[in-house]
Amino acid sequence: MLDLSEFDRPGGKEKLAEQLRAAAHHSGITSTYQIGTSANSSGFFYITNFGLTQAEIDEQFAIAKAFFALPQEERLKYRAPLEEGNYNGYRPLGTLEILPGLYDNVEFYNIFKFIPQTQRVQPDIFREYWGEIEKFHRHMHENVSFKLLRLLAISLELPEEELVNGHLYEANCDSSLRYMMYRARSSEENNSYKDLYLRGHTDIGTMTFVFQQPVAALQIKHTESSHWQHIRIPPGVIAVNLADILQFLTNGYLKSGIHRVISPPEDQASNDRLGLLYFLRPAEQLMLRALDSPYLRKMGYGNEGTAVDPDVPASDWVRERVRKNWTRSPEDNTQSVKMGGFKAKIIYD
Repeated sequence: MLDLSEFDRPGGKEKLAEQLRAAAHHSGITSTYQIGTSANSSGFFYITNFGLTQAEIDEQFAIAKAFFALPQEERLKYRAPLEEGNYNGYRPLGTLEILPGLYDNVEFYNIFKFIPQTQRVQPDIFREYWGEIEKFHRHMHENVSFKLLRLLAISLELPEEELVNGHLYEANCDSSLRYMMYRARSSEENNSYKDLYLRGHTDIGTMTFVFQQPVAALQIKHTESSHWQHIRIPPGVIAVNLADILQFLTNGYLKSGIHRVISPPEDQASNDRLGLLYFLRPAEQLMLRALDSPYLRKMGYGNEGTAVDPDVPASDWVRERVRKNWTRSPEDNTQSVKMGGFKAKIIYD
């Protein structure tokens, strides 16, 4: 558990950087909400004291709930240009085939950054709380995620702003606040779907922040060959999921967290599952190449000899992964995306 209140105290950044190095590479999450002891990283860890009150978080959940209560025809007015690899807006229910002939039960709305390049028409329910949403959005990006990027840079023996510079708020990228809703299924439907809400995958950006919510359904894998493990997020805590870009930048030292969502326990099975997440994604200026890190060289993850195209923006990876969703087969779990010398599977079972 990383306590971000330590960040501005004397020696706090160095202490947290050591903890983050352990949490992000050597440990991961355990069922007791502590940094674990496994030698294999899950790509997940917890943070606390991140500068938001429970009331501010609850307000975002309330905004999300109000949007998903709108009629479907109203929600569809704000559909994102998904086929272009762009999640800016609404992603409708039942969009993807997760098993042959069976479509997902998830819908979500992404609010991209509050910059001119990403503005679009928004629902009235969002416009009513636009100031509160922007404040929350900027805090997650410029305060919470930047702290972790600085800690990662310190742990990798890089200049403190090295990773921040590839994720500046003013830069064009697909970082977003997501309101997410999994609709409840019947027990018969869950049997047909093998209890899958969302198949195993890694996230496509840099980091994902998952807020606590009461319906238990999130599972992670420490390695591709390990068993699925339930995790729960306690109150006052955010789960952080390292994603593809950090795995690529560190030449495989940090692992992109494998996770999935399954049907909730029987006592929660009739409840819709409302989620709140923040996705940190790379700016166009960040190139898809391994970092020249003294620490990574010492650990055997140096960038010497890595076959990369230095002209591929990391943001292209994000868009290509989104586009791939529209052509992938639900029957083939060997499919992957390749770009700039890097590769990631699309589906994990």
